[in-house]
Amino acid sequence: MTRVKNGVTTKARHKKVLKAARGYFGSKHRLYKTAKEQLMHSGQYAFRDRKQKKRDFRKLWITRINAACRENEISYSRFIEGLTKAGVDINRKMLSEIAINDPKAFSELVKTAKEGLEGKVKREDKTVKNEIVKGTKKEVKEEKKEPVKKAAPKKEEKQDLSTLSVAELKEMAAKKGVEGASKMKKAELLEALK
Repeated sequence: MTRVKNGVTTKARHKKVLKAARGYFGSKHRLYKTAKEQLMHSGQYAFRDRKQKKRDFRKLWITRINAACRENEISYSRFIEGLTKAGVDINRKMLSEIAINDPKAFSELVKTAKEGLEGKVKREDKTVKNEIVKGTKKEVKEEKKEPVKKAAPKKEEKQDLSTLSVAELKEMAAKKGVEGASKMKKAELLEALK
């Protein structure tokens, strides 16, 4: 049997691992064994923290909203409850952006939330929509839709029956009440329909 040498593939594998471990502290970027071990742990941490990142951002947004709410003399939980009762659906990311960049619009949202808590604005009220655009609350009434008038049925224009298929001719004959239409040939159907 021939002798198989795998030094080239081993060296390539080691280089690949050490390249990925570049920048790690101490022997973790120099020695293959410790570098490989650290890469495996790094992959596990990265997988875990991709999920954790979403939770961390939500915590941050809630903290920012809470700080803005306290400036407007309301707690975070009461603010969210008021918005829910008022029928305002804005996610926490957008609320935090509004709190940071546009305090006037946020104070309008707080007013809406307080009205929702007092029961002045109800979620079920479909005639009035609360829209917050550039810091102003607009009340827009939904327009009543007029019933659509049906057009008078048009008289069927005479069409060239010879261009229709046998199946279409049989359907027309059945609608007009021609007896034995299912057994007729195309020429007979044309005569019966005329």
